Amino acid sequence: MNKQNYLVIMAGGVGSRFWPVSKVSKPKQFLDFFGTGKTLIQQTYDRFSNIIPNENIFVVTNKDHVDLVKEQLPQLNPQNIIAEPMRRNTAPCILYASLKIAAKDPWANVVVTPADHLILDNRKFEENIKEGLKYTAANNVLLTLGIQPDRPATTYGYIQVSAKESNEKIIKAKAFTEKPHLELAKVFLQSGEFLWNSGIFIWKNKVIIEEIQKYLPELYNLFAENVNYLNTAEEEVIMNRVYSDAKGISIDYGVMEKSEMVFVLETDFGWSDLGTWNSLYSLGEKDIDNNVCTVNQIIITKSTGNYLHSTSSNKIYIVQDINDLIVVDTEDALLICKRENEQEIAELFNEAKLKFGDKIK
Repeated sequence: MNKQNYLVIMAGGVGSRFWPVSKVSKPKQFLDFFGTGKTLIQQTYDRFSNIIPNENIFVVTNKDHVDLVKEQLPQLNPQNIIAEPMRRNTAPCILYASLKIAAKDPWANVVVTPADHLILDNRKFEENIKEGLKYTAANNVLLTLGIQPDRPATTYGYIQVSAKESNEKIIKAKAFTEKPHLELAKVFLQSGEFLWNSGIFIWKNKVIIEEIQKYLPELYNLFAENVNYLNTAEEEVIMNRVYSDAKGISIDYGVMEKSEMVFVLETDFGWSDLGTWNSLYSLGEKDIDNNVCTVNQIIITKSTGNYLHSTSSNKIYIVQDINDLIVVDTEDALLICKRENEQEIAELFNEAKLKFGDKIK
Protein backbone atom coordinates (compact mmCIF):
# COMPACT_ATOMS: atom_id res chain seq x y z
CA MET A 1 0.00 0.00 0.00
CA ASN A 2 1.12 3.53 -0.79
CA LYS A 3 2.21 5.17 2.48
CA GLN A 4 1.21 8.62 1.17
CA ASN A 5 -2.45 7.63 0.73
CA TYR A 6 -4.75 8.72 3.56
CA LEU A 7 -8.41 8.36 4.45
CA VAL A 8 -10.71 10.72 6.34
CA ILE A 9 -14.00 9.18 7.50
CA MET A 10 -16.58 11.84 8.38
CA ALA A 11 -18.68 10.45 11.23
CA GLY A 12 -20.12 13.54 12.87
CA GLY A 13 -23.75 13.51 11.77
CA VAL A 14 -26.77 12.86 14.01
CA GLY A 15 -28.87 10.98 11.42
CA SER A 16 -32.05 12.79 12.44
CA ARG A 17 -33.90 11.62 9.34
CA PHE A 18 -33.56 8.06 10.71
CA TRP A 19 -35.12 8.93 14.06
CA PRO A 20 -36.29 7.21 16.22
CA VAL A 21 -33.76 4.42 15.55
CA SER A 22 -30.89 6.84 15.03
CA LYS A 23 -30.46 8.79 18.27
CA VAL A 24 -28.31 11.69 19.40
CA SER A 25 -26.50 9.29 21.71
CA LYS A 26 -25.96 6.71 18.95
CA PRO A 27 -26.42 8.05 15.39
CA LYS A 28 -26.97 5.91 12.33
CA GLN A 29 -23.27 5.51 11.42
CA PHE A 30 -22.87 3.43 14.60
CA LEU A 31 -25.83 1.16 13.84
CA ASP A 32 -26.19 -2.14 11.94
CA PHE A 33 -29.20 -1.52 9.71
CA PHE A 34 -28.93 -4.74 7.70
CA GLY A 35 -28.20 -7.39 10.33
CA THR A 36 -24.71 -8.05 8.91
CA GLY A 37 -22.95 -7.85 12.27
CA LYS A 38 -21.16 -4.71 11.07
CA THR A 39 -22.21 -1.12 11.70
CA LEU A 40 -22.06 1.41 8.85
CA ILE A 41 -18.79 2.93 10.09
CA GLN A 42 -17.25 -0.53 10.44
CA GLN A 43 -18.28 -1.37 6.88
CA THR A 44 -16.76 1.92 5.70
CA TYR A 45 -13.48 1.18 7.47
CA ASP A 46 -13.35 -2.37 6.06
CA ARG A 47 -13.99 -1.05 2.54
CA PHE A 48 -10.67 0.78 2.62
CA SER A 49 -8.59 -1.76 4.56
CA ASN A 50 -6.90 -3.04 1.37
CA ILE A 51 -6.24 0.47 0.03
CA ILE A 52 -5.16 2.75 2.89
CA PRO A 53 -2.60 1.87 5.60
CA ASN A 54 -4.27 1.64 9.00
CA GLU A 55 -1.99 4.30 10.47
CA ASN A 56 -3.20 6.73 7.77
CA ILE A 57 -6.92 6.37 8.52
CA PHE A 58 -8.54 9.25 10.41
CA VAL A 59 -12.08 9.52 11.76
CA VAL A 60 -13.67 12.90 12.44
CA THR A 61 -16.57 12.67 14.87
CA ASN A 62 -18.39 14.66 17.50
CA LYS A 63 -16.63 14.73 20.89
CA ASP A 64 -19.58 12.86 22.41
CA HIS A 65 -19.02 9.90 20.08
CA VAL A 66 -15.27 9.37 20.48
CA ASP A 67 -15.84 6.39 22.77
CA LEU A 68 -18.22 4.84 20.22
CA VAL A 69 -15.50 5.10 17.56
CA LYS A 70 -12.95 3.51 19.89
CA GLU A 71 -15.40 0.72 20.71
CA GLN A 72 -16.36 -0.04 17.11
CA LEU A 73 -12.92 0.51 15.53
CA PRO A 74 -10.47 -0.81 18.16
CA GLN A 75 -7.80 -1.27 15.47
CA LEU A 76 -7.72 2.49 14.84
CA ASN A 77 -4.99 4.55 16.48
CA PRO A 78 -6.82 6.68 19.12
CA GLN A 79 -4.68 9.63 18.08
CA ASN A 80 -6.33 9.41 14.65
CA ILE A 81 -9.77 10.15 16.10
CA ILE A 82 -10.44 13.85 15.60
CA ALA A 83 -13.05 15.16 18.03
CA GLU A 84 -15.13 18.10 16.86
CA PRO A 85 -16.48 20.13 19.80
CA MET A 86 -19.66 20.99 17.87
CA ARG A 87 -21.22 20.38 14.46
CA ARG A 88 -20.26 22.86 11.77
CA ASN A 89 -20.94 20.87 8.56
CA THR A 90 -18.31 19.37 6.27
CA ALA A 91 -15.98 22.26 5.35
CA PRO A 92 -14.61 22.83 8.90
CA CYS A 93 -14.48 19.05 9.39
CA ILE A 94 -12.40 18.55 6.25
CA LEU A 95 -10.11 21.51 6.94
CA TYR A 96 -9.45 20.31 10.49
CA ALA A 97 -8.53 16.82 9.28
CA SER A 98 -6.49 18.20 6.37
CA LEU A 99 -4.35 20.36 8.65
CA LYS A 100 -3.78 17.42 10.99
CA ILE A 101 -2.67 15.27 8.04
CA ALA A 102 -0.47 18.08 6.65
CA ALA A 103 1.48 18.10 9.91
CA LYS A 104 2.21 14.41 9.37
CA ASP A 105 2.74 14.31 5.60
CA PRO A 106 2.78 17.46 3.42
CA TRP A 107 2.50 15.31 0.26
CA ALA A 108 -0.50 13.25 1.35
CA ASN A 109 -3.07 12.07 -1.17
CA VAL A 110 -6.44 11.82 0.58
CA VAL A 111 -9.82 10.14 0.23
CA VAL A 112 -12.67 11.76 2.17
CA THR A 113 -15.82 9.72 2.70
CA PRO A 114 -18.96 9.79 4.84
CA ALA A 115 -19.21 7.01 7.42
CA ASP A 116 -22.78 6.01 6.63
CA HIS A 117 -23.02 5.14 2.94
CA LEU A 118 -23.91 1.75 1.47
CA ILE A 119 -21.73 0.23 -1.25
CA LEU A 120 -22.92 -3.01 -2.83
CA ASP A 121 -19.99 -3.74 -5.21
CA ASN A 122 -16.90 -3.42 -3.03
CA ARG A 123 -14.57 -4.80 -5.70
CA LYS A 124 -15.56 -2.13 -8.21
CA PHE A 125 -15.47 0.52 -5.50
CA GLU A 126 -11.90 -0.44 -4.61
CA GLU A 127 -10.90 -0.23 -8.28
CA ASN A 128 -12.43 3.24 -8.58
CA ILE A 129 -10.71 4.52 -5.44
CA LYS A 130 -7.33 3.25 -6.65
CA GLU A 131 -7.96 4.83 -10.04
CA GLY A 132 -8.89 8.12 -8.40
CA LEU A 133 -5.85 8.14 -6.13
CA LYS A 134 -3.59 7.52 -9.11
CA TYR A 135 -5.21 10.41 -10.99
CA THR A 136 -5.01 12.93 -8.14
CA ALA A 137 -1.41 11.94 -7.40
CA ALA A 138 -0.56 13.08 -10.94
CA ASN A 139 -2.99 16.03 -11.24
CA ASN A 140 -3.86 19.01 -9.03
CA VAL A 141 -7.63 18.54 -9.06
CA LEU A 142 -10.54 18.05 -6.70
CA LEU A 143 -12.01 14.70 -7.72
CA THR A 144 -15.46 13.51 -6.68
CA LEU A 145 -17.11 10.18 -7.44
CA GLY A 146 -20.23 10.66 -9.56
CA ILE A 147 -22.83 7.89 -9.63
CA GLN A 148 -24.74 7.06 -12.79
CA PRO A 149 -28.39 7.73 -11.79
CA ASP A 150 -31.05 5.07 -12.37
CA ARG A 151 -34.08 7.12 -11.29
CA PRO A 152 -35.06 10.77 -10.83
CA ALA A 153 -34.12 10.91 -7.14
CA THR A 154 -35.01 14.13 -5.33
CA THR A 155 -32.95 13.45 -2.18
CA TYR A 156 -29.53 13.47 -3.88
CA GLY A 157 -27.34 16.27 -5.15
CA TYR A 158 -26.47 16.25 -8.86
CA ILE A 159 -23.33 17.17 -10.81
CA GLN A 160 -23.54 18.28 -14.43
CA VAL A 161 -20.50 17.13 -16.39
CA SER A 162 -18.87 18.39 -19.57
CA ALA A 163 -19.07 16.55 -22.88
CA LYS A 164 -16.79 13.54 -22.92
CA GLU A 165 -15.18 11.05 -25.22
CA SER A 166 -16.87 7.66 -25.27
CA ASN A 167 -14.14 5.97 -23.23
CA GLU A 168 -13.48 8.86 -20.84
CA LYS A 169 -14.30 8.21 -17.17
CA ILE A 170 -12.86 11.31 -15.50
CA ILE A 171 -14.67 14.43 -16.69
CA LYS A 172 -14.62 18.12 -15.76
CA ALA A 173 -17.59 19.22 -13.66
CA LYS A 174 -19.80 22.03 -14.98
CA ALA A 175 -22.39 22.68 -12.26
CA PHE A 176 -23.84 21.38 -9.01
CA THR A 177 -27.54 21.20 -8.11
CA GLU A 178 -28.81 20.27 -4.65
CA LYS A 179 -31.87 18.01 -4.32
CA PRO A 180 -34.00 19.09 -7.30
CA HIS A 181 -37.77 18.78 -7.40
CA LEU A 182 -39.16 15.73 -9.22
CA GLU A 183 -39.76 17.33 -12.63
CA LEU A 184 -36.25 18.78 -12.72
CA ALA A 185 -34.77 15.46 -11.59
CA LYS A 186 -36.56 13.80 -14.54
CA VAL A 187 -34.99 16.33 -16.90
CA PHE A 188 -31.57 15.62 -15.41
CA LEU A 189 -32.03 11.87 -15.87
CA GLN A 190 -33.18 12.22 -19.49
CA SER A 191 -30.37 14.58 -20.46
CA GLY A 192 -27.60 12.11 -19.62
CA GLU A 193 -25.42 15.03 -18.48
CA PHE A 194 -25.97 14.64 -14.73
CA LEU A 195 -24.56 12.28 -12.12
CA TRP A 196 -25.45 11.84 -8.47
CA ASN A 197 -23.00 13.53 -6.15
CA SER A 198 -21.74 10.74 -3.87
CA GLY A 199 -19.99 13.06 -1.42
CA ILE A 200 -16.84 10.93 -1.73
CA PHE A 201 -13.79 13.02 -2.62
CA ILE A 202 -10.16 12.40 -3.59
CA TRP A 203 -7.44 15.06 -3.73
CA LYS A 204 -3.94 16.01 -2.73
CA ASN A 205 -4.12 17.34 0.79
CA LYS A 206 -2.32 20.56 -0.11
CA VAL A 207 -4.74 21.21 -3.00
CA ILE A 208 -7.90 21.14 -0.86
CA ILE A 209 -6.21 23.34 1.76
CA GLU A 210 -5.31 25.87 -0.94
CA GLU A 211 -8.85 25.84 -2.36
CA ILE A 212 -10.38 26.34 1.07
CA GLN A 213 -7.98 29.24 1.61
CA LYS A 214 -9.13 30.72 -1.73
CA TYR A 215 -12.89 30.30 -1.38
CA LEU A 216 -13.38 30.25 2.40
CA PRO A 217 -10.68 32.63 3.61
CA GLU A 218 -12.34 33.45 6.93
CA LEU A 219 -12.60 29.77 7.82
CA TYR A 220 -9.06 29.06 6.66
CA ASN A 221 -7.58 31.97 8.61
CA LEU A 222 -9.44 30.94 11.75
CA PHE A 223 -7.82 27.50 11.65
CA ALA A 224 -4.44 28.65 10.29
CA GLU A 225 -3.99 31.12 13.14
CA ASN A 226 -4.17 28.17 15.55
CA VAL A 227 -2.44 25.48 13.53
CA ASN A 228 0.55 25.36 15.90
CA TYR A 229 -1.73 24.09 18.65
CA LEU A 230 -2.66 20.94 16.70
CA ASN A 231 -1.29 17.75 18.21
CA THR A 232 -0.49 19.52 21.48
CA ALA A 233 -2.06 19.43 24.94
CA GLU A 234 -3.84 22.73 24.15
CA GLU A 235 -5.58 21.45 21.01
CA GLU A 236 -8.93 20.65 22.62
CA VAL A 237 -9.29 24.04 24.31
CA ILE A 238 -8.21 25.93 21.19
CA MET A 239 -10.54 23.94 18.91
CA ASN A 240 -13.46 24.73 21.21
CA ARG A 241 -12.80 28.40 20.53
CA VAL A 242 -12.19 27.90 16.80
CA TYR A 243 -15.41 25.97 16.31
CA SER A 244 -17.38 28.49 18.34
CA ASP A 245 -16.25 31.19 15.91
CA ALA A 246 -16.53 29.08 12.74
CA LYS A 247 -19.57 29.30 10.48
CA GLY A 248 -21.16 26.02 9.45
CA ILE A 249 -20.85 25.41 5.71
CA SER A 250 -20.61 22.34 3.49
CA ILE A 251 -17.55 21.64 1.36
CA ASP A 252 -19.87 21.34 -1.65
CA TYR A 253 -21.35 24.81 -1.27
CA GLY A 254 -18.20 26.47 0.04
CA VAL A 255 -15.63 25.05 -2.38
CA MET A 256 -16.78 22.43 -4.90
CA GLU A 257 -19.45 24.64 -6.50
CA LYS A 258 -16.94 27.49 -6.92
CA SER A 259 -13.65 25.81 -7.77
CA GLU A 260 -12.39 25.53 -11.36
CA MET A 261 -10.49 22.37 -10.44
CA VAL A 262 -13.38 19.94 -9.92
CA PHE A 263 -13.43 16.72 -11.92
CA VAL A 264 -15.76 13.73 -11.66
CA LEU A 265 -14.96 10.03 -11.84
CA GLU A 266 -18.10 8.47 -13.30
CA THR A 267 -18.94 5.11 -11.78
CA ASP A 268 -21.68 2.82 -10.56
CA PHE A 269 -20.84 0.49 -7.68
CA GLY A 270 -24.27 0.08 -6.13
CA TRP A 271 -24.32 3.24 -4.02
CA SER A 272 -26.83 4.69 -1.58
CA ASP A 273 -26.22 7.48 0.90
CA LEU A 274 -28.81 5.91 3.24
CA GLY A 275 -30.17 9.35 3.91
CA THR A 276 -33.78 8.45 4.64
CA TRP A 277 -36.15 5.61 5.50
CA ASN A 278 -37.18 5.57 1.83
CA SER A 279 -33.64 4.62 0.88
CA LEU A 280 -34.02 1.52 3.04
CA TYR A 281 -37.43 0.90 1.49
CA SER A 282 -35.93 1.01 -2.00
CA LEU A 283 -33.20 -1.47 -0.98
CA GLY A 284 -35.44 -3.81 1.01
CA GLU A 285 -37.04 -7.08 -0.02
CA LYS A 286 -40.66 -6.40 -0.90
CA ASP A 287 -43.65 -8.68 -0.49
CA ILE A 288 -46.33 -9.16 -3.14
CA ASP A 289 -47.91 -5.83 -2.11
CA ASN A 290 -44.63 -3.91 -2.16
CA ASN A 291 -44.35 -3.73 1.61
CA VAL A 292 -40.95 -3.92 3.29
CA CYS A 293 -41.18 -5.38 6.79
CA THR A 294 -38.26 -5.80 9.16
CA VAL A 295 -40.65 -7.17 11.77
CA ASN A 296 -40.41 -10.73 13.06
CA GLN A 297 -44.08 -11.35 13.92
CA ILE A 298 -46.56 -9.60 11.66
CA ILE A 299 -49.84 -10.10 9.85
CA ILE A 300 -50.32 -7.47 7.15
CA THR A 301 -53.38 -7.36 4.88
CA LYS A 302 -54.96 -4.91 2.43
CA SER A 303 -51.86 -2.73 2.71
CA THR A 304 -49.39 -1.65 0.03
CA GLY A 305 -46.14 0.25 -0.32
CA ASN A 306 -45.31 0.47 3.40
CA TYR A 307 -42.01 0.40 5.25
CA LEU A 308 -42.45 -1.19 8.70
CA HIS A 309 -39.54 -1.42 11.12
CA SER A 310 -39.38 -2.53 14.74
CA THR A 311 -36.57 -2.96 17.23
CA SER A 312 -38.68 -5.41 19.25
CA SER A 313 -38.13 -9.13 18.78
CA ASN A 314 -41.25 -10.33 20.61
CA LYS A 315 -44.01 -7.82 19.83
CA ILE A 316 -46.79 -8.97 17.47
CA TYR A 317 -48.03 -6.54 14.81
CA ILE A 318 -51.40 -6.65 13.07
CA VAL A 319 -51.62 -4.24 10.14
CA GLN A 320 -54.59 -3.61 7.87
CA ASP A 321 -55.68 -0.97 5.36
CA ILE A 322 -52.67 1.31 5.39
CA ASN A 323 -50.73 2.43 2.33
CA ASP A 324 -47.44 4.15 1.56
CA LEU A 325 -46.48 4.79 5.18
CA ILE A 326 -43.27 4.69 7.18
CA VAL A 327 -43.88 3.01 10.54
CA VAL A 328 -40.93 2.76 12.92
CA ASP A 329 -41.45 1.37 16.42
CA THR A 330 -38.74 1.47 19.07
CA GLU A 331 -38.74 0.99 22.83
CA ASP A 332 -39.26 4.68 23.54
CA ALA A 333 -40.88 6.17 20.40
CA LEU A 334 -43.26 5.42 17.53
CA LEU A 335 -43.03 7.21 14.18
CA ILE A 336 -45.85 7.07 11.61
CA CYS A 337 -45.71 9.28 8.52
CA LYS A 338 -46.37 9.18 4.80
CA ARG A 339 -43.43 8.00 2.75
CA GLU A 340 -43.79 11.01 0.47
CA ASN A 341 -43.28 13.31 3.47
CA GLU A 342 -40.16 11.64 4.83
CA GLN A 343 -38.11 14.83 4.39
CA GLU A 344 -40.10 16.29 7.28
CA ILE A 345 -38.85 13.67 9.77
CA ALA A 346 -35.82 15.78 10.73
CA GLU A 347 -38.14 18.70 11.51
CA LEU A 348 -40.41 16.42 13.53
CA PHE A 349 -37.38 15.19 15.45
CA ASN A 350 -36.37 18.76 16.32
CA GLU A 351 -39.95 19.56 17.33
CA ALA A 352 -40.05 16.49 19.57
CA LYS A 353 -36.78 17.55 21.23
CA LEU A 354 -38.27 20.96 22.03
CA LYS A 355 -41.48 19.49 23.41
CA PHE A 356 -40.22 16.39 25.22
CA GLY A 357 -36.64 17.39 26.06
CA ASP A 358 -34.53 14.65 27.64
CA LYS A 359 -37.07 11.97 26.65
CA ILE A 360 -35.71 12.31 23.09
CA LYS A 361 -32.32 10.67 23.37
